[in-house]
Amino acid sequence: MSDDRIAILAHEKFPDRAKTALGVMRYGDQDVRAVLDRDRAGDRVHDHVPDISDAPIVASFDDAYAAADGDLDALYIGIAPIGGGFDESWRTDVEAAIEAGCDVVSGLHYFLNEDDELAALAAEHGVDLIDVREPDDDLSVATGASGDIDADVVCTVGTDCSVGKMTASLEIVAAARERGIDAAFVPTGQTGIMIAGWGNPIDRVVSDFTAGAVEEMLVEVGDDHDLLVVEGQGSIVHPAYSAVTCGILHGSMADGLVLCHAAGREAIHGYESFSLPPLAEYVDLYEGLAAPVSEGRVVAGALNTKDVDDDAAAADAVDDFGDEIGAPSADPVRDGADRIVDGIVEAGLGEGDAAADGGVAER
Repeated sequence: MSDDRIAILAHEKFPDRAKTALGVMRYGDQDVRAVLDRDRAGDRVHDHVPDISDAPIVASFDDAYAAADGDLDALYIGIAPIGGGFDESWRTDVEAAIEAGCDVVSGLHYFLNEDDELAALAAEHGVDLIDVREPDDDLSVATGASGDIDADVVCTVGTDCSVGKMTASLEIVAAARERGIDAAFVPTGQTGIMIAGWGNPIDRVVSDFTAGAVEEMLVEVGDDHDLLVVEGQGSIVHPAYSAVTCGILHGSMADGLVLCHAAGREAIHGYESFSLPPLAEYVDLYEGLAAPVSEGRVVAGALNTKDVDDDAAAADAVDDFGDEIGAPSADPVRDGADRIVDGIVEAGLGEGDAAADGGVAER
């Protein structure tokens, strides 16, 4: 998927509710030629997100194809509704992409390859439908092998879903590498897989195999790097997604944890009748949950302050967050992740002898 020339479908969601689109645009190697959002057609990406590569925002795939002068390799579906379903209003654009000879890359729970109409059309035009949330066929239960790899393992964990765990993971890797630490990103979700080009989609794995799916990735790359940063999912207090959180935590057998939170968040996103516990309680919750399989401790915090306009107020929020969890903290986008890496290094993690040679783990 790297270096593809792509358009990204983000209808009615760009940018605030298009996490996959923004992740690929910010961290992927793909060349984004256009974004599809019928509500913002005529705008440009920089009208809304100035710190990523610019591209036109258009109403349809046909418009994207024209804007790119026909030079497109793939259409990425850059949004994922709760439940991961396929919106029928997207079908025309997906069909147009296939008919134009473009692959379609999707992170939905709805598999495009199981859609008879789309699969037949793709076969007719000789293109691939890539369902990145389809797990490997040969996954099994964990054996504890993650504890035997050479690399130190840090896992990002959250107070809720959609607080920036993937972003924090990638920024930590970048900051660690700037420091000369051979760090790599281990993707566990659809956006991370689109960025890295590999990974196991943990929220689609049979529950008995979730820890094993994480372990399989760490064993594959764990002797090639000094620090692996495992992308967390969900939250241990989430009424729907806690199972995947536990599976990643136990499968990674993490040496250190980075607690991620969104400033101002007081209730579970999408489940607002469930209030978030006090921040300090998360430290005990995650460390206690990790304890049966590893001695992982919260070594740093990542605070997402995107909804805080004032820089001084954001800095105060970061300081307060760090005080509450008792660990070095930063907003990895606003501030960079150096203070988070400080906490990782101060915990004695990631300082091996191997030379740095890549930002994501490669299969």
